[in-house]
Amino acid sequence: MLVPANRPTSPKFGKADSYEKLEKLGEGSYATVYKGKSKVNGKLVALKVIRLQEEEGTPFTAIREASLLKGLKHANIVLLHDIIHTKETLTLVFEYVHTDLCQYMDKHPGGLHPDNVRLFLFQLLRGLSYIHQRYILHRDLKPQNLLISDTGELKLADFGLARAKSVPSHTYSNEVVTLWYRPPDVLLGSTDYSTCLDMWGVGCIFVEMMQGVAAFPGMKDIQDQLERIFLILGTPTEESWPGVHSLPHFKPDRFTVYSPKKLRQAWNK
Repeated sequence: MLVPANRPTSPKFGKADSYEKLEKLGEGSYATVYKGKSKVNGKLVALKVIRLQEEEGTPFTAIREASLLKGLKHANIVLLHDIIHTKETLTLVFEYVHTDLCQYMDKHPGGLHPDNVRLFLFQLLRGLSYIHQRYILHRDLKPQNLLISDTGELKLADFGLARAKSVPSHTYSNEVVTLWYRPPDVLLGSTDYSTCLDMWGVGCIFVEMMQGVAAFPGMKDIQDQLERIFLILGTPTEESWPGVHSLPHFKPDRFTVYSPKKLRQAWNK
């Protein structure tokens, strides 16, 4: 009886050797992102390779991102294809999307065409509605975290700071959201927030798409960022913002008193 020769095993999902790295796309404090290709189906993918420190284990942001994305299936949410866990790394395998909104706006200086703004804003709100209905906050909305496909599909990405609102505690870290897209209540030390956090980011991104420049481009620190906001929207008082005096970092004498501007005067589009 003939014994069949050993055949090489076919690549399978969940295995590190099932993906080929093509080029490095970026690197952060705990992860490196590569453009890759699946040996299973030949599709392009994005490989987020997270380095595991033996003494620290898996970074909590990576666990959070993987656990949340596993349950999300929506056209406007980046798709998590696979998770690969080895002794040295945890790799999240995402669908590959070739650019993000920041890069797209850089290629279209002076603001996007209103039709494109409408298209992207609709998709951003649709994706947010999907996660908010599932009690999830993104907490890090910015153009770099909004991927744009060749066909104009916008996809929310980078859920490393995302948080399920259903966890018992209502107190969250205020060290979330890049400063330009962070709402004033969080800048003033509030740790009790909800979907409003993401909606402030949506407003900032909407202005940036229309204008071609950031809505509140602070240059230094939280104080400067707040001044940028108050310059346009007015310095808050108890009358205009009930409860603002109770926020941890609100000290009226620290801020210049500004009257609110008409938005058409502040932004010309």
